[in-house]
Amino acid sequence: MLQVDVDYLKKARKHRDYSGPIILIFLSLAGIVSFLPLIYLVSTAFKPPEELFLYPPTFFVRNPTLQNFSDLSTVTSNSLVPFSRYLFNTVFVTVCYLFTLILVDTMACYPLSKHKFPGHKALFKLVTTALMFVTAAAGIPSYLIITKLGIDNTYFVYIIPGLASTTVLFLMKQFLDQVPNQIFEAGKIDGASEWKLYTKIALPLLKNAQATAIILSFGGIWGDAGTSNTYIYEENLRTLAFFMNTIGGNVARTGATAVSSLIMTLPSIIIFIIQQSRVMDTMAHSGIK
Repeated sequence: MLQVDVDYLKKARKHRDYSGPIILIFLSLAGIVSFLPLIYLVSTAFKPPEELFLYPPTFFVRNPTLQNFSDLSTVTSNSLVPFSRYLFNTVFVTVCYLFTLILVDTMACYPLSKHKFPGHKALFKLVTTALMFVTAAAGIPSYLIITKLGIDNTYFVYIIPGLASTTVLFLMKQFLDQVPNQIFEAGKIDGASEWKLYTKIALPLLKNAQATAIILSFGGIWGDAGTSNTYIYEENLRTLAFFMNTIGGNVARTGATAVSSLIMTLPSIIIFIIQQSRVMDTMAHSGIK
């Protein structure tokens, strides 16, 4: 019996599964590679002029300096519109857009998920079909609608067009589908109105999906340097991303451009790090791979 057990252990060692460590090593390497552009961006922001134009270029900075930050400060101080105005526009537009996006898409996903009204399947198929189209494909219709509504050259042009986000709506609807219908039926038995079912049950259960939607949408609105700004004609209504984009194109401002890119990138990274666990939970429960 002992001999049989020893032979079994020898065979088990020979057939040991190494897929777990291999996958872990592969994912670790992939994570490091994906992190390299950010490291290079941070390194470039602190490079002195003589290192910025080295050939071949160096990946890491050798003599860190804050000169590029000073150059960026000089550029912003010489602009016609104060830097604080661009920053205010961006923060104001971002907060209003994200708040309205969450409100609209949660109100839309609730009836799609928990009410079997006539045509709900066809409506959801329309939403999933819209996922195939890129934003540029709707450029001309968007222009016609925006000009007809008269919201061009206003803050509304940053906010309203992006509210019809099929990606966010699909994600939230799929997430809410995982919630048992019995919870809402119990609320109805207790006399809760549809508004209470939405505010007291649906919204709290969608917290993780809301956090994910904010992360997915934040980068687009925070870093929008062209799409919405094409409908803006007054400089004091433009966003920080547009202003930062105008700094580039000049060799003498290479360092300032690197700093501006770093400033525009960091908020998205910080928000993602803070809300990472909620994003993973949402993806796991919404069927998105």
